[in-house]
Amino acid sequence: MEDIQFTLYDLRVETIEGDKPFVCSHELGSSFELRGENLYFETDKPFSLYAMSALLPLLPAKQRPLNEYDWMATDHVIACPDPHCGARFRISRIGKNTFTRADTTIEPLPENNPWKE
Repeated sequence: MEDIQFTLYDLRVETIEGDKPFVCSHELGSSFELRGENLYFETDKPFSLYAMSALLPLLPAKQRPLNEYDWMATDHVIACPDPHCGARFRISRIGKNTFTRADTTIEPLPENNPWKE
């Protein structure tokens, strides 16, 4: 059981310009990376808590292999949650890592997994 593996993509989230000026405290080019379950931020570069709250629910799905027709596989630019702000956040895949199930959970693999495709 220890050698059961799965793959997650490493992601980079970067602040880019939209069609309106920034209203919030965003800085063009500020970014962070997600590798496995860990976030890595650039030193001394701010990243809005409110923007983060809009992005976080999307990131675990973006890390996984996706069907080419799924909107999650094609929509990579997310708007700032403030409707008056022009900031956008581009989510890019920058690599991938393989993990073992045993390193990520102690839950036994069910015999008839209802989530298996």
